[in-house]
Amino acid sequence: MKRNGVNQGSAILRAVRRLIALFLLMAAVAGCSSDDTSPSANFFAGGVDAFQKKIHSERGKPVVVNKWASWCGPCRLEFPMFRKQAEERRGEVVFIGVNSNDSRKEAQDFLEEEPVPFKHFSDPKLEIAAEFNAVQAFPSTAFYDSDGSLEFVHQGPYTTERQLSEAIDRYAR
Repeated sequence: MKRNGVNQGSAILRAVRRLIALFLLMAAVAGCSSDDTSPSANFFAGGVDAFQKKIHSERGKPVVVNKWASWCGPCRLEFPMFRKQAEERRGEVVFIGVNSNDSRKEAQDFLEEEPVPFKHFSDPKLEIAAEFNAVQAFPSTAFYDSDGSLEFVHQGPYTTERQLSEAIDRYAR
């Protein structure tokens, strides 16, 4: 009888261990998903220093930086153009968003409505925008050459995709 009690206890212990192992495996698989579509996955961590490091790390490719806010009507109108250009130029030109003077929640909600294939920096106090002389106008677009030098800043919206495409060809090289 005692032997049977020991066997039952061992069986329960083995079952508990299997459940724990299964739980840990499921947690690891969920945490390692490369398809992270949560809104926070749309943002780089950090402020001005992180932005400068990102521009520096992209040397060898031109970079287009779009400063926007969820409350900005012209910014909203530009997003489909930036999405299309980023998709068409994937691997050739790096696109970065800078969400300025905005709340993180409103920005995340907007990015769920208008997803783009690039990440953004949160810039609530316009400190990153000041780095590329784009504090005044919403939206603004900065163009960096493949050496990481700021080439041009367009203040205000692009009204056609052709205008945006031509500016990328001209300044982001």
